[in-house]
Amino acid sequence: MKISSFSAWPVACPLTRPYTIAFHTFDSVQMMVVRLSDDEGRVGVGTATPVEEITGESFAACRDALSYDRLAWLLGRDVRRLPALCRQLRERLPHNPAARAAVDIALHDLWAQALGVPLVEALGRAHHSLPTSVTIGIKPADEALAEADEYLGRGFRILKVKAGQSLDEDLERLARLRDHVGREIVIRVDPNQGYTSEEVLRFVERTAKLEIEFLEQPMLAGDLEGLCALPDAVRRRIAADESLLDESDGLRLLSPTPACGIWNIKLMKCGGVFPAGRIAALAELGGIELMWGCMDESIASITAALSVALASPATRYLDLDGSFDLAGDVVEGGFILENGCLRAPDSPGLGVRLLE
Repeated sequence: MKISSFSAWPVACPLTRPYTIAFHTFDSVQMMVVRLSDDEGRVGVGTATPVEEITGESFAACRDALSYDRLAWLLGRDVRRLPALCRQLRERLPHNPAARAAVDIALHDLWAQALGVPLVEALGRAHHSLPTSVTIGIKPADEALAEADEYLGRGFRILKVKAGQSLDEDLERLARLRDHVGREIVIRVDPNQGYTSEEVLRFVERTAKLEIEFLEQPMLAGDLEGLCALPDAVRRRIAADESLLDESDGLRLLSPTPACGIWNIKLMKCGGVFPAGRIAALAELGGIELMWGCMDESIASITAALSVALASPATRYLDLDGSFDLAGDVVEGGFILENGCLRAPDSPGLGVRLLE
């Protein structure tokens, strides 16, 4: 069960539709693919899609971190020593969370295959399946309503709406969306740091009748003082995203009093399945609800995120729609989507196969 080969390469993936968030418009994604093989013929797959605006890791830095020279130390290592390998990965690539995530995911894929079970079972399943939201970017209200109709027609029942460029326009668009989809559809909102604390309070007041599920990262990531100054009832329905990159951020969000009631864990932010599990354990101990999110990502990394999400008792929400809008992927297989709900595959590991 020793690692016998390592390779990594870049892939450019266009999106089927561009989307806009508070600080950027995306129409394609640059991805790194990692392939690990062991001496018994198994293949583990991982992928990385860094977003420099969030974690500070550029695609060039991610690609360089995944060079053969920097990861040759993995060769000959026993994949059954998984925790030690993940700790060494953090020590060797401290500033490259997405690069670490790609290797970490491939290691976990190999490890679970060696055990002969799906990764979610190896991690200790707590949930069978959960519904995921799908994201509507910042766009004119008529276009947002049309996109919502498309998603509802495909079986999704949770919409995440991007916001943060104009509070008044956000409020108008959300009011029209609620009237359009009715009360049975869940709506959550993500301003991507676009609001001030005063705007957060205005948002909460003006949307009281719209039944917004929660507000994700409304204020600047570093403004924990401003976040903690919000009323308790408001903070409990706020999800930290850009404020939560790794385990250290989790400790800061908990002490001396919880800054918010929900954490959004992303493998590309924290460095993979191993650190994500550590953050999830902190959340469970601190009484924090977990949301699991993503960037634009391959089925491989989405399946890894889903597997660790379903293994945490603290998980309440999924936002794992990152592969839906890829014009092409590097793998097939992986998670199963049924009526807007995601469940992990029954095959050992991630249940994915690299495409040529």
